Amino acid sequence: MRRTYREGQKVKHQTLGNLSHLPLPVIEMIKGALKGEVYIPSSSAFDNIRSLPHGHVAAVLGSLRKLSLDEVLATRPGRQRDLAVAMIVSQIINPGPELPTSRSLREETAFSSLGETLGLEAVDEDDLYGALDWLVSRQSDIEKKLARRHLSHGSLVLYDVTSAYYTGRHCSLARRGHNRDKKKGFPQIIFGLLCNEEGCPVAVEVFEGSTGDPKTLRSQLDKLRLRFGLERVIVVGDRGMITEARLREDFTPEQGLYWISALRGPAIRELVEKGELQLSFFDQRDLVQITSPDYPEERLICCRNPLLAEERARQREELLEETEKALDRIVAATRRARGKLKGKDRIGLQVGKVLNLHKVGKHFKLEITEEAFSYQRDQERIGAEAALDGVYVIRTSVSEAALSAVDTVGRYKDLSAVEQAFRSLKTIDLRVRPIHHHLAQRVRGHVLVCMLAYYVTWHMRRWLAPMLFEEDDADMAEAIRESIVAPATRSPSAESKARTKHTADGQPVHSFQTLLKDLATITKNTMQPKLATRDQAAMPQFSLVTIPTPIQSRAFELLGVPLA
Repeated sequence: MRRTYREGQKVKHQTLGNLSHLPLPVIEMIKGALKGEVYIPSSSAFDNIRSLPHGHVAAVLGSLRKLSLDEVLATRPGRQRDLAVAMIVSQIINPGPELPTSRSLREETAFSSLGETLGLEAVDEDDLYGALDWLVSRQSDIEKKLARRHLSHGSLVLYDVTSAYYTGRHCSLARRGHNRDKKKGFPQIIFGLLCNEEGCPVAVEVFEGSTGDPKTLRSQLDKLRLRFGLERVIVVGDRGMITEARLREDFTPEQGLYWISALRGPAIRELVEKGELQLSFFDQRDLVQITSPDYPEERLICCRNPLLAEERARQREELLEETEKALDRIVAATRRARGKLKGKDRIGLQVGKVLNLHKVGKHFKLEITEEAFSYQRDQERIGAEAALDGVYVIRTSVSEAALSAVDTVGRYKDLSAVEQAFRSLKTIDLRVRPIHHHLAQRVRGHVLVCMLAYYVTWHMRRWLAPMLFEEDDADMAEAIRESIVAPATRSPSAESKARTKHTADGQPVHSFQTLLKDLATITKNTMQPKLATRDQAAMPQFSLVTIPTPIQSRAFELLGVPLA
């Protein structure tokens, strides 16, 4: 670096320093400074206008688009489709009703980047209610598209129902009925879920809260045959769903409808009493196939699980002991000196309350008089029930050529996939309840949004299984299982994750919910460059996404979606 100056009439040059040893960027910056350019420290170069959680939005929205679920909702892009997509994604990352969802999308109240990413930064509740109505109007078409993806002729379909309590008085669907949520004082709605044999949801339907499980089945069969156009289908339902009446009226091979279900306890006892099912069959094996004239054209596959037998015996003994303690208090009340409990009606009322509590009244012999009460266990009846502990019978109209006995039992056990879906919908992931909507159409829309959100969640869990407390090697787990009757086993890799709380590469194992929270720490930052002088025009803002951690990068790698 040199300077030139005059000394009298002479022009002289002076070397100020040698810059050749400096890095080239530093040399360029010195050149610019000498030309009048102004440099400021990097820490003062930008203003961070706003930071919004973004990683979980990118993961869920990217997965939804990877599944082309947005195109399932509607082939052509549009605001209604974007609003529906926003509700589905929001139901996964922040489950709740439409009011918080609309606030989370608006620019001034957003608590994630979802609204900005979808271009929905001016949304109110009426917009979302309109989108909900639009979504319900397209439900039939949406379910057809999902059925084409996941069902085919000869498919096996899992079906079950559950309830969700309703916190209001104005919805026509809300009724008193069998409340599975154990929420006293609340009406409920019923909804049934159709899944393929792997547990992937395909369709959902909402019913009045007083509807019995078997009454929901007819509409599902019509949906499978008429709307989805399946010529042959095998429906798997529990013993309370596929009843004798439904079998007589709804299932006919001529219509291509076959079924797998199970016998109730009294029917199993009757098979034993007639000698058609001999308990000695289970001395050497845990599964046997029989036929019975009472069940023509059916296969009965009888199973006995010793572990289940032990558990039922333990539960029965606990309930009997708890009931005896309560009955002993009634006996004491009939013998006390003051305030003695007497009168057949009064004593019987108290005894009835105790027996109804644990449903074990059939195992006691009672004697009630005007002045006293006594009881004893009915050992003969208890012994008869205990002999059938762990025994269950699967019944099916499917031929053995189409489905072996072992496979039939396995397919019935696949109903646990629907139960897992209900746990995810109601408690773990999506929180379909409580329901607040007044209009039946909005209730149906809310349940449909939750089902579609579970569709995305179901696939994401499978993709992310190596990082989660999930089975990531189902084939190995099935290979090491001793018998289809025995409880399901986990693969060595799943056992290792559960024991060590770390994956094979040493990373911490997540649940699906905690992984979403981790991904939410990836933020999308709105940056504003600073200028050295006030008279210059403001520089345009730009977005900057934080660099993901190795765990977060692994999640996006497994999902196969970009962090954009």
